[in-house]
Parts: sequence; structure tokens; C-alpha cells
Amino acid sequence: MRLSEELIYRGFKAETTIENPGDLDTRPVKKFYWGADPSADSLTIGNLAAMMMCACFVRHGYQPYLLVGGATGQIGDPKENGERELKSLDEVEHNKKCIREQIERIVSSNNLTMVDNYDWFREMKYLDFLREVGKAFSMTQLLDRQFVQNRIGEGGSGISYAEFSYTLIQGYDFLHLYREHGVDLQLCGADQYGNCTSGIHLIRRLEGGEADVWSTPLVIDPVTGVKFGKSEGNAIWLASSDNGNGNYTSIFDFYQFWLNQPDEAVESLLKIYTLYDKEAIGDVMDEHSQTPEKRIAQKALARGVTEVVHGLENAEAVENLTTMLFNRETNFAEFAEDEILEFAKFLPVTKKGGMLVDALVDNGLAESKKKAREFIGQGAITINGEKVKEDIELKQTAIIKKGKNKFLIVK
Repeated sequence: MRLSEELIYRGFKAETTIENPGDLDTRPVKKFYWGADPSADSLTIGNLAAMMMCACFVRHGYQPYLLVGGATGQIGDPKENGERELKSLDEVEHNKKCIREQIERIVSSNNLTMVDNYDWFREMKYLDFLREVGKAFSMTQLLDRQFVQNRIGEGGSGISYAEFSYTLIQGYDFLHLYREHGVDLQLCGADQYGNCTSGIHLIRRLEGGEADVWSTPLVIDPVTGVKFGKSEGNAIWLASSDNGNGNYTSIFDFYQFWLNQPDEAVESLLKIYTLYDKEAIGDVMDEHSQTPEKRIAQKALARGVTEVVHGLENAEAVENLTTMLFNRETNFAEFAEDEILEFAKFLPVTKKGGMLVDALVDNGLAESKKKAREFIGQGAITINGEKVKEDIELKQTAIIKKGKNKFLIVK
């Protein structure tokens, strides 16, 4: 497929200034930029959708300029319903480093250029910015933006001057990359389309040039009906809690998330989040439709996305682990100690010597000690396949299982 065909096939087309998508196939300057603000030290699967779109452009010969917003990250992209909490400069610096590594890994390219808008904003004088950029916009134009209307309209929370100025700063990023690198195409998620058109306006007004924006739809969680993202409280993080940060998503839970997607969503998610081509996705869906109870499409999705984010070795390991843990014929009592310790690479761990109830609470398998005791009383807790009848001391290497799909390793 040509680039325009693949973008449409995979669902990577929302609002755009490009009337004919086929123009992307013959564009004389094949450069684009996409940006992410360091509001956390990991991106989410919401960001991943846009990065997979970027990777699609790269496969078709475009040169990527990937921007980490060290300047815009100090202000925060305006939300629909309230001010963002400002990050300290040290937090922003740490977050920049972490997400830069994620972007470089996922949007792999031999000629990838990473840029940071703090590099051109840190020396810029305020009056110079107002004279060049502020004078190029009318207040009427800015007040018409939907997110501003939502914030200042009836029942709105109001908006600070800092967040109100965010769109001008982002617009200047596009102008800077146009001037310095000849970049005339910005990629974004659909929620950023308005901010991105600010750059087009500046390029036209100050340089007499033409530029475009191509956006991809936001991915909606088919279960909750809200977008995937860290602002929505349902974030699936690209960083792994297996590296010691329990706030993020373990590779095992990451794999399980995709494995549990409903039939009606799985084909579109295969197109967005994996590198499988059209023929491969068609084969998977054909096989899935014949025996949907085997969840062939979900398994292909979980394997494909995990491989993109966490690598082939981890994807294979967590796939094998899932097969062992959820096989009805598996006898947990037969696992050797060294096998259980291998599982600990992907599952939460508690140390020997503690009490079962405490371990369940401390690792999120129960919200309170009272609830943990209820689970035990209901027979919902097993250790090495045997139901537990009371709170006990954890003395040996073991697999604790709660219900159908929650596990904890004792080591």
C-alpha cells in the first residue's frame, strides 16, 4: 500500500488540512514533526497510537522530527475541565529523558531527529515573543477555540493566562522547525488539531509559506467509552512497573489488557497498535471468526503490541507465562522453585515471612484487611493451587492466586 492507503486502512485519519490524502505520497518535502509534553515520566497507549502513525510515515520514507516539550511541559497542555498542576523544573527534566527514550525506541528511524522546544525558548525575551507571535493572532481567533469556550463559558473553571498562551507557544514550535529544518507537516492526535493550526497560521503570516496538519482519531476504550490516556484515570503506561515503579503497568498486565479486548474492538486495535500488514490482519480475523471462543485475534493483538513496546523477548516470555497460568490443566503444585522465580520477573512479588492478609493488601489484591479475610473465607485465594482457609505466614516460594486472573509471587 501507499502511505495514504495505509493511513486510511489503519484508521489514522481525522481532521486534516490536506484535501487529497494521495498528496502525501508525492509530497516534495517528506518531513514531519510530532510532539509530546513531559507531564509524566512515561507515555501511555493513547500516545502510542500517534507514535504508530508516525512510524507509518517513517516506513514510507518520511524523515521524523520528534519534539519533547521541555518548554510547553512547564505550562501544561490545557485540559477541558481545569488547570494542570505545574511540574517543577527537575520533574520536567527527568520526564523529558524518560519519554525521549520511549519515543526513540518505538518510532525507530535511521534519520530521526529529536528536538526540545526549551532549547529555543529559554533565551527568548518576552517582549520579542509578543511582538513576533502575539501580534500575529487576534483575541477573537483565540477565544473561539473550543477548549477556551469550555473553560470560560457558563459553569467553566476559568483559564490562566499561561494555559491560554499554550497554543501560541506550540504554534511557534512549528514555525521554528519550518525555518530551521524545512518541516512543513505536523502530525497530532485529533484533540491537538486546533493548537497545531496555530503553527500553520504563523508560517503563512510570517514566512508566506504553506504547511499542513494531519491528525489521527483518539482511541476510545470500548469498555469505559473514554479515551485512552493518563488524564482519564484509566491509563495503560508504556513504562513497566517491572523496573521498580509500582505506579506503572507491568508487562504481564500490559499483555492482559490487550488480551481482554472485546471482539468488536480487536480488528481496529490490530490495525492501530501492531505492525502486522493488511494480509496478516485479514488472516487473523478470518481464523478468529471461525472459532471466536479461542480468542485468536486477541492473542495476536496482545503479542503484537507487547512486542512493539517491550520487545520480542518479553512478549514471548509473557505469552508463555499466560499460557501456563491460565491453562485449566496446569497444576500449580508441580512448578519448581526456579520456575516460580522466573515468573517473578513479570508478576508482583512479596517477601517470605509476612502474613497472607498483609500481602494481599500491600499488593493491591484486596482493598483492606477485612476484604482480604472475606476473600479467604470465600475460597477465592489459593497458594500453589490449594485453597487457603485462614490467614497464614508465607514461609516458602509460592504462587498466590486471587480469583481468575490476579497473581502474586512469594520469594
